[in-house]
Amino acid sequence: MATNVILPALGMAQETGLIVRWLKMAGETVKKGEPLLEIETDKTTVEIEAAAEGVLANITAAAGDEIPVGQVIAQILAPGEMSPESTRTQPVMTATAGNENGASAAAVAPARSAQEGAAEAPGNDAGNRGEAGIAATPLASRIAAEHNLDLRMIKPSGRRIQKADVLTYIGDREKAVTATVSVNPRLAAASPKARRLAKEQHKDLSVIRGSGPEGAVLAVDVLNAQATVPVAPAPTSLPIEAEGRTVMAEGQELAVSHSWRVMAGRITQSWGSVPHFYLVREVRANRLVAWRDEAKRRLRENVTYTDLLVKVVAAALKQHPRLNAAWHAGRIMLNEEINIGLAVATGAGGQGGHEGLVVPVIPHADQLGVGEIVRQRQALVTKAQEGRLRPEDISGGTFTISNLGMYGVDAFNAVINPPQAAILAVGRIAEQVIPVDGQPSVQPMMVLTLSCDHRVVDGARGAQFLATLAGMLEEPLALLG
Repeated sequence: MATNVILPALGMAQETGLIVRWLKMAGETVKKGEPLLEIETDKTTVEIEAAAEGVLANITAAAGDEIPVGQVIAQILAPGEMSPESTRTQPVMTATAGNENGASAAAVAPARSAQEGAAEAPGNDAGNRGEAGIAATPLASRIAAEHNLDLRMIKPSGRRIQKADVLTYIGDREKAVTATVSVNPRLAAASPKARRLAKEQHKDLSVIRGSGPEGAVLAVDVLNAQATVPVAPAPTSLPIEAEGRTVMAEGQELAVSHSWRVMAGRITQSWGSVPHFYLVREVRANRLVAWRDEAKRRLRENVTYTDLLVKVVAAALKQHPRLNAAWHAGRIMLNEEINIGLAVATGAGGQGGHEGLVVPVIPHADQLGVGEIVRQRQALVTKAQEGRLRPEDISGGTFTISNLGMYGVDAFNAVINPPQAAILAVGRIAEQVIPVDGQPSVQPMMVLTLSCDHRVVDGARGAQFLATLAGMLEEPLALLG
């Protein structure tokens, strides 16, 4: 029996995923657990593994397509199983369904699921009425709407417009574009989605290198290309010297990656829908500094303050489960597991290929020793910078730590990572003069800022958690109690 390949949800707030590339082509044999494709979300780019062994078939989405979570994008046929597509004529797909691996157009023909077959069955009355009374199946209408097609321009092969009719029309239209390009090289062959994206992002298709069949430009090529066409009359691109400082010319635009755009959308949603409040506390860090020095000598590893914070925060959450909760559908959901997420910047300073902010997760942090936390943190950060995080690496977080102390930041307010109830912002350790036993003393101090979702946590509960956390940092032996 065929196994469906479904676009997974890597977070409760995720609605879509962008297909970056297929690592296997239709017709290839795959093993269970073998990477099939890469998808990009607001969090990171991850590899999706095969859930079964067999032959990859019926791929319905190409590189550059943004697909809703839960949608079937391919099938894995069991050994010896025949694809339903092999028993009927296959509509030819062109640049619209190409992929980055150079797969032939026929290799990415769409799968016909049971639901689609029912929608297109001759006896099914669920079809839609298009313009001028033209009948079309629901699937055909949806595909036409996705490609901004007028149903009146599509010639049905039967009494109603079927999916194959729409796909054939798209193929013929792309062939016409390709023929035009052969006469006028200044025009680029591109999928309809690529043309729409290029127009929205002010990019010149003629200078974008295509990865589709015969060099056709796909949506993913547009997303990865730099902006080339200005919105307004082109300003000078040279720096302007003003009052002894160099400033960039007004109107310049930076290319924004898909992951950065989605991240920006989620942060905007969090900021606009989650009622934040903040609690700030200064913590004496002399014992924390000594703890780190001792851990580095004992473990002979690069123990960071973040590693120790993971250990302490997990212990504090066990005493204050309300901070390890989530707001979901009007209810407070207490999480049984304590899984600590770490905010990691990727792509900054030229590192990595996917600029953004990811939150890899250390699961069951309350059950781990410092050495295991160090090893997991190192592995996750390396994979995040290299764009190799797996779905399980970024799923299931219940509380997040964002540490900017290594950048010299004294203190900051972090935005909550929905649906979590809180996030801890950590500043640098700096020496300050404070009273100790009535006398001035120079001590290393650190500022902690707790951002809370007021729907889940009130001020008193947040303050109690922060007090417990501060006590453990100032006296780590409390962890043994």
